[in-house]
Amino acid sequence: MKTIKFIFLFVFAASLQAQEDDNVYKKKVLDQTEVKLLTSYYSQDGDNASVSGGLGSEELTDIASAIVVSIPLNEDDVLTIDANVSAYTSASSSNIDPFDGNQPADPFVASSGASRQDVWTNANVSYTHSSDDRNFIWAGNVSFANEYDYSSIGFGGSLTKLFNEKNTEIGLKANVYLDQWSPQYPIELRNGIGKSSLAKDDSKDFNLDNYTIVGNQTYNTSFSNFETLNRNSYSLGFNVSQILSQRLQTVFLADVVYQEGLLSTPHQRIYFGDIEDSFIENFQLANDVERLPDTRTKIAIGNRSSFYINENFIIRSYYRYYTDDWGINSHTAKLEVPIKIGTNFTFYPMYRFYTQTKADDFYLYNEALSTSEFYTSDYDLAAYDAHQYGLGFKYYDPLGQFNLSYLRLKSIDFEFNAYERTNLNFTANIFSLGFNFTLDK
Repeated sequence: MKTIKFIFLFVFAASLQAQEDDNVYKKKVLDQTEVKLLTSYYSQDGDNASVSGGLGSEELTDIASAIVVSIPLNEDDVLTIDANVSAYTSASSSNIDPFDGNQPADPFVASSGASRQDVWTNANVSYTHSSDDRNFIWAGNVSFANEYDYSSIGFGGSLTKLFNEKNTEIGLKANVYLDQWSPQYPIELRNGIGKSSLAKDDSKDFNLDNYTIVGNQTYNTSFSNFETLNRNSYSLGFNVSQILSQRLQTVFLADVVYQEGLLSTPHQRIYFGDIEDSFIENFQLANDVERLPDTRTKIAIGNRSSFYINENFIIRSYYRYYTDDWGINSHTAKLEVPIKIGTNFTFYPMYRFYTQTKADDFYLYNEALSTSEFYTSDYDLAAYDAHQYGLGFKYYDPLGQFNLSYLRLKSIDFEFNAYERTNLNFTANIFSLGFNFTLDK
């Protein structure tokens, strides 16, 4: 009997000691600092440039790079810093001023002006805290972005709750973005506009009187620059994740976004079908710029599911329905099939289908009417179907056999995606490469 009591007391004392040890030596949310290095190359082409009113070259190339550093501050808290730089060259944006090159102005020919290229920079800092039992997580973030014609600051946060032995997860997130435009209006519309009304003005050497106008030689517009230059976006997201079985996991998603302010793009031209056209060389002069409502509400619901077939095959599916009060309704469906090859390699083909209706205020090139309140010839707001075909490879090295100084390689990802709009002459390709490292202590 004494022996049984001794064993009981020993086990009880060991249990108490284990609880104390858990409090002192509990497992970290993130064991080591992680560093991700990402780079991508994107190219596109098409015939419906919005800068030239829906007609012209959409040729664009973009090289982007990013570094993401996740730092464990203690057992419960992680600080993540995400910095991005993207440099692009665009035939379309170069034609904000199509008359600054050595060749005749033409919507299908890139001009050589400063607006043909630019750099976009972005930085995001987030802080994440997990409860002791890892069943409750909260996070906060701040961000900043800047480009030639706008700047943005953002902030937000999220809450995540896990229960049912971590088989069920509920998440809520909210973000606010406060943007400020520095508009670059089409060069011909700046004639006679005071420099003080333009955030960026390179029009001092441009004068319509120095050019021969063909067609409607009495070219005149009632154009006025935008009075409001801010754009605010507020988003709220909700998700529920459930492990339904050993083979099936599903996530239901819902997002609501409300925007207000200057939602038009100031350098996108509009041509009116009820006004005679005016040309300089091969370039049609704008009647106005895109005018869109100053509010927009977007709603999206979706599902992401993963079905485990065996240790070598997984099927991942995604579906989203989107609608907004500008008249656009869209459906997105994506299928991805990761195939594991050996212990270190995964190969994953993927396919994505997208379809949308046109916005209420979208007009084809030269079909908008001067009597309308709102109009755009941005073909991203047209009705179209799109297909995207992709192929990815992942090398995973759980033991970190390869290292670069203090960085120990964890994984390498490479992806290629080809995109096309079937009812619009638009194609794009993107190559992306990513390295994931852990930092040796």
